[in-house]
Amino acid sequence: MTTMRRAGRRQVLQALGVAGVAAGLLTAGAGVALRAQGRAPHVVFVTGDDEYRSEITMPMIAAILEKKHGLRTSVAYARPIPQTKANIEGLEALESADLMVMFTRFRALPDDQLARIMKYVDAGKPVVGLRTSTHAFLYPEGSPHAALNDGFGRDVFGQKWITHHGNKSTTAVTVSAAQAQHPILRGVGPFPARSWLYHVEPLNGPATILLEGDSLNSQQAIKPDNKYPTHQPVAWTREHKGGRVFFTTLGHPADFEQESMRRLVVNGILWALGRDIPKGGADATPVTPYVAPESFDLSKVPKGE
Repeated sequence: MTTMRRAGRRQVLQALGVAGVAAGLLTAGAGVALRAQGRAPHVVFVTGDDEYRSEITMPMIAAILEKKHGLRTSVAYARPIPQTKANIEGLEALESADLMVMFTRFRALPDDQLARIMKYVDAGKPVVGLRTSTHAFLYPEGSPHAALNDGFGRDVFGQKWITHHGNKSTTAVTVSAAQAQHPILRGVGPFPARSWLYHVEPLNGPATILLEGDSLNSQQAIKPDNKYPTHQPVAWTREHKGGRVFFTTLGHPADFEQESMRRLVVNGILWALGRDIPKGGADATPVTPYVAPESFDLSKVPKGE
Protein backbone atom coordinates (compact mmCIF):
# COMPACT_ATOMS: atom_id res chain seq x y z
CA MET A 1 0.00 0.00 0.00
CA THR A 2 1.45 3.39 -0.95
CA THR A 3 1.95 6.22 1.55
CA MET A 4 -0.77 8.19 -0.22
CA ARG A 5 -3.26 5.34 0.10
CA ARG A 6 -2.43 4.88 3.79
CA ALA A 7 -2.92 8.59 4.41
CA GLY A 8 -6.20 8.52 2.49
CA ARG A 9 -7.48 5.62 4.56
CA ARG A 10 -6.60 7.40 7.82
CA GLN A 11 -8.50 10.48 6.65
CA VAL A 12 -11.56 8.40 5.86
CA LEU A 13 -11.53 6.76 9.28
CA GLN A 14 -11.01 10.11 11.01
CA ALA A 15 -13.88 11.60 9.04
CA LEU A 16 -16.15 8.77 10.10
CA GLY A 17 -15.18 9.36 13.71
CA VAL A 18 -16.77 6.10 14.84
CA ALA A 19 -14.54 3.38 16.21
CA GLY A 20 -17.10 0.67 15.41
CA VAL A 21 -17.26 1.65 11.76
CA ALA A 22 -13.49 1.81 11.59
CA ALA A 23 -13.17 -1.71 12.98
CA GLY A 24 -15.76 -2.91 10.49
CA LEU A 25 -13.75 -1.48 7.65
CA LEU A 26 -10.60 -3.13 8.94
CA THR A 27 -12.37 -6.49 9.16
CA ALA A 28 -13.64 -6.11 5.63
CA GLY A 29 -10.13 -5.17 4.59
CA ALA A 30 -8.87 -8.39 6.10
CA GLY A 31 -11.28 -10.27 3.85
CA VAL A 32 -9.91 -8.45 0.83
CA ALA A 33 -6.37 -9.30 1.95
CA LEU A 34 -7.23 -13.00 2.16
CA ARG A 35 -8.59 -12.97 -1.37
CA ALA A 36 -5.49 -11.14 -2.55
CA GLN A 37 -3.37 -13.88 -1.00
CA GLY A 38 -5.28 -16.42 -3.06
CA ARG A 39 -6.37 -18.50 -0.11
CA ALA A 40 -9.78 -19.31 1.26
CA PRO A 41 -10.59 -18.11 4.78
CA HIS A 42 -10.32 -20.79 7.45
CA VAL A 43 -13.38 -21.11 9.70
CA VAL A 44 -12.95 -23.16 12.88
CA PHE A 45 -16.02 -24.48 14.72
CA VAL A 46 -15.60 -25.11 18.44
CA THR A 47 -18.36 -27.47 19.60
CA GLY A 48 -19.30 -29.09 22.89
CA ASP A 49 -22.68 -27.97 24.22
CA ASP A 50 -23.99 -31.38 25.41
CA GLU A 51 -27.64 -30.39 24.86
CA TYR A 52 -28.30 -28.92 21.42
CA ARG A 53 -26.23 -31.28 19.29
CA SER A 54 -23.68 -28.80 18.02
CA GLU A 55 -21.53 -31.81 17.10
CA ILE A 56 -24.11 -32.44 14.35
CA THR A 57 -25.43 -29.00 13.41
CA MET A 58 -22.09 -27.23 13.13
CA PRO A 59 -20.53 -29.79 10.74
CA MET A 60 -23.66 -29.35 8.62
CA ILE A 61 -23.02 -25.59 8.45
CA ALA A 62 -19.32 -26.25 7.81
CA ALA A 63 -20.17 -28.41 4.80
CA ILE A 64 -22.33 -25.60 3.36
CA LEU A 65 -19.46 -23.14 3.76
CA GLU A 66 -17.03 -25.48 2.00
CA LYS A 67 -19.22 -26.71 -0.84
CA LYS A 68 -21.28 -23.59 -1.52
CA HIS A 69 -18.93 -20.77 -0.55
CA GLY A 70 -15.39 -22.04 -1.02
CA LEU A 71 -14.23 -21.66 2.57
CA ARG A 72 -11.95 -24.00 4.49
CA THR A 73 -13.36 -25.40 7.72
CA SER A 74 -12.27 -27.39 10.75
CA VAL A 75 -14.44 -28.70 13.58
CA ALA A 76 -13.22 -29.24 17.15
CA TYR A 77 -15.23 -31.75 19.21
CA ALA A 78 -15.71 -32.58 22.88
CA ARG A 79 -14.25 -36.07 23.36
CA PRO A 80 -14.93 -38.84 24.05
CA ILE A 81 -18.61 -37.74 24.26
CA PRO A 82 -20.34 -34.37 23.85
CA GLN A 83 -20.95 -34.25 27.61
CA THR A 84 -17.21 -34.34 28.35
CA LYS A 85 -16.53 -30.98 29.97
CA ALA A 86 -12.74 -31.02 30.15
CA ASN A 87 -11.57 -31.90 26.65
CA ILE A 88 -12.15 -30.43 23.20
CA GLU A 89 -10.01 -31.99 20.51
CA GLY A 90 -8.87 -30.04 17.46
CA LEU A 91 -8.38 -26.58 18.98
CA GLU A 92 -4.92 -26.35 17.40
CA ALA A 93 -6.80 -25.39 14.22
CA LEU A 94 -7.35 -21.97 15.81
CA GLU A 95 -3.70 -21.17 15.11
CA SER A 96 -4.59 -20.62 11.45
CA ALA A 97 -8.23 -19.55 11.91
CA ASP A 98 -9.64 -16.47 10.24
CA LEU A 99 -12.92 -16.88 12.14
CA MET A 100 -14.03 -18.92 15.16
CA VAL A 101 -17.59 -20.19 15.48
CA MET A 102 -18.34 -21.13 19.07
CA PHE A 103 -21.14 -23.38 20.33
CA THR A 104 -20.10 -24.67 23.75
CA ARG A 105 -21.79 -25.02 27.13
CA PHE A 106 -20.31 -25.10 30.65
CA ARG A 107 -16.81 -26.28 29.72
CA ALA A 108 -13.89 -26.50 32.17
CA LEU A 109 -11.03 -26.93 29.74
CA PRO A 110 -7.41 -27.56 30.73
CA ASP A 111 -5.10 -24.57 30.58
CA ASP A 112 -3.53 -25.41 27.24
CA GLN A 113 -6.89 -25.76 25.49
CA LEU A 114 -8.35 -22.64 27.08
CA ALA A 115 -5.22 -20.72 26.09
CA ARG A 116 -5.84 -21.46 22.42
CA ILE A 117 -9.36 -19.99 22.61
CA MET A 118 -8.29 -16.96 24.61
CA LYS A 119 -5.34 -16.27 22.32
CA TYR A 120 -7.74 -16.20 19.39
CA VAL A 121 -10.35 -13.88 20.94
CA ASP A 122 -7.73 -11.61 22.51
CA ALA A 123 -6.27 -11.03 19.03
CA GLY A 124 -9.47 -9.21 18.05
CA LYS A 125 -10.33 -11.64 15.27
CA PRO A 126 -13.95 -12.15 14.20
CA VAL A 127 -16.13 -14.47 16.25
CA VAL A 128 -19.56 -16.01 15.74
CA GLY A 129 -21.41 -17.52 18.70
CA LEU A 130 -24.56 -19.54 19.20
CA ARG A 131 -26.95 -20.03 22.09
CA THR A 132 -25.15 -21.62 25.07
CA SER A 133 -21.93 -19.79 24.29
CA THR A 134 -23.24 -17.08 26.64
CA HIS A 135 -22.21 -19.66 29.25
CA ALA A 136 -19.36 -21.28 27.38
CA PHE A 137 -17.37 -22.06 30.53
CA LEU A 138 -18.04 -23.29 34.05
CA TYR A 139 -14.92 -23.43 36.20
CA PRO A 140 -15.18 -24.30 39.89
CA GLU A 141 -15.05 -21.63 42.57
CA GLY A 142 -11.44 -20.84 43.32
CA SER A 143 -10.22 -21.62 39.81
CA PRO A 144 -8.07 -18.89 38.25
CA HIS A 145 -10.47 -19.07 35.31
CA ALA A 146 -13.73 -18.76 37.27
CA ALA A 147 -14.22 -15.17 36.08
CA LEU A 148 -14.81 -16.56 32.59
CA ASN A 149 -18.03 -18.26 33.72
CA ASP A 150 -19.87 -14.96 33.34
CA GLY A 151 -17.17 -12.78 31.86
CA PHE A 152 -16.51 -14.61 28.61
CA GLY A 153 -20.10 -14.50 27.38
CA ARG A 154 -20.67 -10.99 28.66
CA ASP A 155 -17.48 -9.51 27.23
CA VAL A 156 -17.21 -11.36 23.92
CA PHE A 157 -20.84 -11.96 22.97
CA GLY A 158 -22.67 -9.30 24.94
CA GLN A 159 -24.36 -11.27 27.70
CA LYS A 160 -23.85 -13.99 30.29
CA TRP A 161 -26.29 -16.75 31.21
CA ILE A 162 -29.32 -15.32 33.06
CA THR A 163 -32.40 -17.51 32.50
CA HIS A 164 -34.79 -18.77 29.81
CA HIS A 165 -38.53 -19.13 29.34
CA GLY A 166 -38.77 -22.88 29.75
CA ASN A 167 -37.98 -25.83 27.50
CA LYS A 168 -41.63 -26.47 26.72
CA SER A 169 -41.93 -23.04 25.14
CA THR A 170 -41.01 -21.94 21.61
CA THR A 171 -40.05 -18.61 20.05
CA ALA A 172 -41.61 -16.57 17.27
CA VAL A 173 -38.68 -14.88 15.52
CA THR A 174 -39.13 -11.55 13.75
CA VAL A 175 -36.84 -9.13 11.93
CA SER A 176 -35.92 -5.91 13.71
CA ALA A 177 -37.52 -3.23 11.54
CA ALA A 178 -34.64 -0.81 12.06
CA GLN A 179 -32.15 -3.32 10.63
CA ALA A 180 -34.22 -4.92 7.87
CA GLN A 181 -31.59 -3.94 5.28
CA HIS A 182 -28.62 -5.33 7.19
CA PRO A 183 -26.57 -7.73 5.02
CA ILE A 184 -26.90 -10.56 7.56
CA LEU A 185 -30.70 -10.42 7.14
CA ARG A 186 -30.67 -10.85 3.38
CA GLY A 187 -32.98 -13.75 2.62
CA VAL A 188 -33.90 -14.11 6.30
CA GLY A 189 -37.55 -13.80 7.24
CA PRO A 190 -39.68 -14.41 10.31
CA PHE A 191 -39.74 -18.04 11.40
CA PRO A 192 -40.83 -20.28 14.27
CA ALA A 193 -37.94 -21.44 16.42
CA ARG A 194 -37.98 -24.46 18.70
CA SER A 195 -35.41 -22.71 20.87
CA TRP A 196 -36.91 -21.44 24.09
CA LEU A 197 -36.25 -17.75 24.54
CA TYR A 198 -33.19 -16.61 26.49
CA HIS A 199 -33.39 -13.50 28.64
CA VAL A 200 -30.52 -11.21 27.61
CA GLU A 201 -31.54 -7.59 28.16
CA PRO A 202 -29.86 -5.29 28.83
CA LEU A 203 -27.00 -6.33 26.60
CA ASN A 204 -23.49 -5.47 27.70
CA GLY A 205 -22.23 -2.60 25.57
CA PRO A 206 -23.26 -1.36 22.14
CA ALA A 207 -24.97 -3.85 19.84
CA THR A 208 -27.05 -3.86 16.68
CA ILE A 209 -30.20 -5.94 17.19
CA LEU A 210 -31.05 -7.92 14.06
CA LEU A 211 -33.74 -10.37 15.17
CA GLU A 212 -36.20 -10.33 18.04
CA GLY A 213 -38.17 -13.13 19.62
CA ASP A 214 -41.45 -13.56 21.46
CA SER A 215 -41.80 -16.51 23.81
CA LEU A 216 -44.85 -18.69 23.20
CA ASN A 217 -46.18 -20.58 26.24
CA SER A 218 -43.54 -18.99 28.45
CA GLN A 219 -43.03 -20.68 31.78
CA GLN A 220 -41.72 -17.37 33.13
CA ALA A 221 -44.93 -15.50 32.28
CA ILE A 222 -46.99 -17.60 34.67
CA LYS A 223 -44.75 -16.84 37.65
CA PRO A 224 -46.11 -14.32 40.17
CA ASP A 225 -43.26 -11.82 39.77
CA ASN A 226 -43.19 -12.14 35.95
CA LYS A 227 -39.91 -10.19 35.89
CA TYR A 228 -38.57 -11.61 32.64
CA PRO A 229 -40.26 -10.05 29.59
CA THR A 230 -41.38 -12.45 26.87
CA HIS A 231 -39.87 -10.24 24.14
CA GLN A 232 -36.07 -10.32 23.77
CA PRO A 233 -33.33 -9.89 21.15
CA VAL A 234 -32.29 -13.21 19.61
CA ALA A 235 -29.57 -12.11 17.17
CA TRP A 236 -27.20 -9.16 17.13
CA THR A 237 -23.82 -7.85 16.07
CA ARG A 238 -21.20 -6.13 18.20
CA GLU A 239 -17.44 -5.82 18.47
CA HIS A 240 -14.80 -7.37 20.68
CA LYS A 241 -11.35 -5.81 20.70
CA GLY A 242 -11.99 -4.35 17.26
CA GLY A 243 -13.17 -7.59 15.66
CA ARG A 244 -16.63 -8.27 14.32
CA VAL A 245 -18.93 -10.44 16.43
CA PHE A 246 -22.22 -12.02 15.41
CA PHE A 247 -24.29 -13.84 18.02
CA THR A 248 -27.64 -15.61 18.18
CA THR A 249 -29.35 -17.19 21.18
CA LEU A 250 -31.05 -19.62 18.79
CA GLY A 251 -29.53 -23.02 18.10
CA HIS A 252 -31.90 -25.88 18.92
CA PRO A 253 -31.30 -28.63 16.32
CA ALA A 254 -34.86 -28.20 15.04
CA ASP A 255 -34.17 -24.52 14.30
CA PHE A 256 -31.77 -25.58 11.54
CA GLU A 257 -34.59 -27.16 9.58
CA GLN A 258 -35.64 -23.57 8.88
CA GLU A 259 -33.92 -22.09 5.83
CA SER A 260 -33.90 -18.67 7.47
CA MET A 261 -32.00 -20.06 10.45
CA ARG A 262 -29.34 -21.73 8.32
CA ARG A 263 -29.01 -18.61 6.18
CA LEU A 264 -28.79 -16.41 9.27
CA VAL A 265 -25.75 -18.34 10.48
CA VAL A 266 -24.10 -18.55 7.06
CA ASN A 267 -24.72 -14.86 6.38
CA GLY A 268 -23.38 -14.02 9.84
CA ILE A 269 -20.18 -15.95 9.18
CA LEU A 270 -19.66 -14.29 5.80
CA TRP A 271 -20.35 -10.86 7.29
CA ALA A 272 -17.91 -11.42 10.15
CA LEU A 273 -15.26 -12.35 7.58
CA GLY A 274 -15.95 -9.16 5.63
CA ARG A 275 -17.22 -11.05 2.60
CA ASP A 276 -20.00 -9.96 0.28
CA ILE A 277 -23.46 -11.43 0.86
CA PRO A 278 -25.76 -11.83 -2.17
CA LYS A 279 -28.90 -9.69 -2.28
CA GLY A 280 -31.09 -12.73 -1.72
CA GLY A 281 -28.83 -14.08 1.00
CA ALA A 282 -26.22 -16.81 0.94
CA ASP A 283 -26.98 -20.29 -0.31
CA ALA A 284 -27.79 -22.24 2.85
CA THR A 285 -29.00 -25.47 1.32
CA PRO A 286 -27.60 -28.47 3.21
CA VAL A 287 -25.06 -30.49 1.25
CA THR A 288 -26.81 -33.66 2.40
CA PRO A 289 -30.40 -33.79 3.65
CA TYR A 290 -30.67 -32.46 7.18
CA VAL A 291 -33.10 -34.00 9.64
CA ALA A 292 -32.93 -32.50 13.09
CA PRO A 293 -31.70 -34.92 15.75
CA GLU A 294 -33.32 -34.96 19.14
CA SER A 295 -31.82 -32.60 21.66
CA PHE A 296 -30.34 -34.29 24.69
CA ASP A 297 -32.39 -34.76 27.83
CA LEU A 298 -29.65 -33.84 30.27
CA SER A 299 -31.27 -35.84 33.05
CA LYS A 300 -30.77 -39.04 31.05
CA VAL A 301 -27.24 -38.78 29.70
CA PRO A 302 -23.88 -39.35 31.36
CA LYS A 303 -22.16 -36.19 32.53
CA GLY A 304 -18.73 -37.19 31.24
CA GLU A 305 -15.40 -36.19 32.69
